[in-house]
Amino acid sequence: MITRRTLLKTTAAGSLAYGFGGLAAPAIAQGAKIKIGYVSPQTGPLASFGESDAYNIASFLATEAGKNFEVIVKDSQSNPNRAADVAKELILSDEINLMLVASTPETTNPVATTCEAEGMPCISTKAPWQPWFIGQQGNPGDPTSWKPFNFAYHYFWGLEDVIAVFTNMWSQLDTNKKVGGLFPNDADGNAWGDPNVGLKPGLAQAGYDLLDPGRYQNLSDDFTAQVNAFKAGGCDIITGVVIPPDFTTFWNQAKQQGFAPKALTVAKAILFPQSVETLGPAGHNLSSEVWWSAQHPFKSSLTGQSAAELAADFTAKTGRPWTQPIGFIHSLFEMATNVMGRVNDVTDADAIAAAIAASKVDTIVGHVEWNGQGVPPFAAKNVTKTPLVGGQWRRKDDGKFDLVIVDNKTAPNIPAAGKMEALS
Repeated sequence: MITRRTLLKTTAAGSLAYGFGGLAAPAIAQGAKIKIGYVSPQTGPLASFGESDAYNIASFLATEAGKNFEVIVKDSQSNPNRAADVAKELILSDEINLMLVASTPETTNPVATTCEAEGMPCISTKAPWQPWFIGQQGNPGDPTSWKPFNFAYHYFWGLEDVIAVFTNMWSQLDTNKKVGGLFPNDADGNAWGDPNVGLKPGLAQAGYDLLDPGRYQNLSDDFTAQVNAFKAGGCDIITGVVIPPDFTTFWNQAKQQGFAPKALTVAKAILFPQSVETLGPAGHNLSSEVWWSAQHPFKSSLTGQSAAELAADFTAKTGRPWTQPIGFIHSLFEMATNVMGRVNDVTDADAIAAAIAASKVDTIVGHVEWNGQGVPPFAAKNVTKTPLVGGQWRRKDDGKFDLVIVDNKTAPNIPAAGKMEALS
């Protein structure tokens, strides 16, 4: 098979010295810029994950290092097939040098898989590592067949981290430890709901019993079966990994049917202030994982901004409250700048992949280094983890919400600002 890599195995003619904060200047054709492809869901049900994209990219291009790059943006439209198509377009038509991709396995997986097939170096984030790594294997059910990737590298947290954070939050409440699970029929839902490698074994180890009523289709309009199952099972706690519109439908129907758990802790759906604000008073004390916040004690290697300063700048320039993706999208461009500053030839895919693998970067979301720490051997080459804490949304008198970190046991360097409270 002829791939982009076999067609583009040439050396750039001439060179232009760029300043990369003390990093080596890569070889590139005179007057050209390093091309970055970027794929994310900017429309569709996952669009909240891409809310900060325009701000992040404009901010990056305005930096001194950013002036040496061209960023070609593609919208996955929250569709995995579309994500794969635009990734191939970026590689073959736009002839990018490096792929960046973010936001749920529905986006990261098809893009990373396409990059691996085409020999395109790829850095991805904002998807738990299990659905990212295992979901791309030819036979996800057979660990003996799993193989490392040569061009795709990922940084984020894993299901083991979210289990620890969720159970740490729930342990602050008086519950019967019966948990109902909301798992859609998608890459995230199938990974989280897997009885062997998903939430169930980890929750059981922590003393919690998971009731899984089975998969549902995204954008469902009726969650009566799930609500009835959770009521019949006496579930004090509800968890899962749900897209924002489905969570709104579920929670409204649960309220209408008189279901009142003590804790509702879900991933994905309520990461964003606008998603919670649409629920009004029903959003008070909903809880979720927190991957990044204005309180995180990290600084940008690109701009020197603290997390608080980056969050404040976003609000000042957009008029909107900070949101968790800001930090991780900023970090992708930190990684791109650092990696491309350590290669001599930006058309050499093998050299770029090697530079990614050798990264040791202190970013706005924490330290990124593919050193195998905290991940099993089969994923050690391609996965590295970032810290995770737990938060709860508190509704203020003006109807707005604050995200309060209520658990930091797994990352004590990230300050907590409150305790977990039961749903009223």
